[in-house]
Order: sequence, then structure tokens, then C-alpha cells
Amino acid sequence: MHLAYDGSSIDGPAYLSIVGLAHRAPGWVDSLVTGWSAFGLGLFALLMVLAWWQARRADTPAAAVTALAVPPVTVLAFGVDSLLKLAVHENRPCRQLHAITLEACPAPGDWSFPSNHAALASAAAFALLLVSRRLGLVALAAAALMAASRVWVGAHYPHDVLIGFAVGALVALPATWAVQRKQSALAARLKDGPLRPLLTTARPAPYGGGGFAGRQ
Repeated sequence: MHLAYDGSSIDGPAYLSIVGLAHRAPGWVDSLVTGWSAFGLGLFALLMVLAWWQARRADTPAAAVTALAVPPVTVLAFGVDSLLKLAVHENRPCRQLHAITLEACPAPGDWSFPSNHAALASAAAFALLLVSRRLGLVALAAAALMAASRVWVGAHYPHDVLIGFAVGALVALPATWAVQRKQSALAARLKDGPLRPLLTTARPAPYGGGGFAGRQ
């Protein structure tokens, strides 16, 4: 049996202040934040598709390879974050501090540290930043809002989302950079295979490369 860790000594008062602020905020603000906290990760999936589509439309197979790596890199960050959760076993703040929160308090055993939402959003944002600076900056702003929203709704301590955000960055940047370094070689290897339609809009040259016409 694993003993749960009490993280309230780190920033419990700050957490209670933010949760209290949420209760005093206008209802429409809480609705917006709650909706974003619950469904905002969908935006990152949309940005991933857009980054890949732009690279493919520009007929840059090498960039498309890196864009296609963003989803698995994000999943990798989620896996690392989940392993940390299992190692630390930090109780949710709403359970430890008996706080009334906007989001229903998760069941015992649903650990708090680090935040999966923050890690996923951060990983997607930093990976996208190496594919498209514009989309990456949009994703970074959205990731910061996602991390903040998880504290606002009462699901996490501030340190949970800060470390989750750091985990996402520390996994995504080197992993995406490693793919980017090899993107040209990977594109050359994949361009004549079944994944070609995912890399470029250009059609493969006809068999023989038009050589028959040149021999007439």
C-alpha cells in the first residue's frame, strides 16, 4: 500500500486563494474557464493537424515528417508525466484541503502531481514551435491558459501545473529536435512508401520517369 503525499505545504495557501477567487468571479468567467479546462486540449489536436497540413501543402516532406512527429512526442510526454504521478502519489488538493471546487474532486488514487493536462499542452506547444513558429506561439499561450485553468477549477496545486508544464517542455524539445535533425533522411526513406500522401501533395513520377518519350 502506497502512502499519499501531502503537497499542501508547498503552496496550499496559494491554491486556496485561487479557488476562493474562482468562487467570487462572475459565473460566465467560471463557465469559460471550466469549459476550456475540460475541452481545451482539442485545440492542440487541431493545431497539430494544421501544422502538418501546411507542411504538406507546401510540398516540404522533411517538415511534414517533423509535423507528424508532434502527436507521438506529446503522447511520450504524457507517459513520462504519468510515471511521475505513480512515483509521487500526491493527493489532490481538493481532497487534502477539503476545498469546494468548480470541477468535481477526483476519486482517491487519482493523483495530482504533476498535471497531465499541463504536460500534454506544454509538450504539444513546444513540439509545434519547432514546426511552425506562429502556430507554436499560439499553442504556448493556450498551454499557459490550460495550466492556469487546472488550478482555477481546483484540480491541481500551482506546483502541479508548473512541473507538468516543465515535463512537457523537457520531453518535447529534445525529442522533436532529434526528429528534426533527421527529417530529411526520414523523408527520403518514406517518400516512396505508403506514407508518401502524408508528406507531400506532389504525385509520384510515372514509371520510367517519362524516359520513353525521350527515346523517340
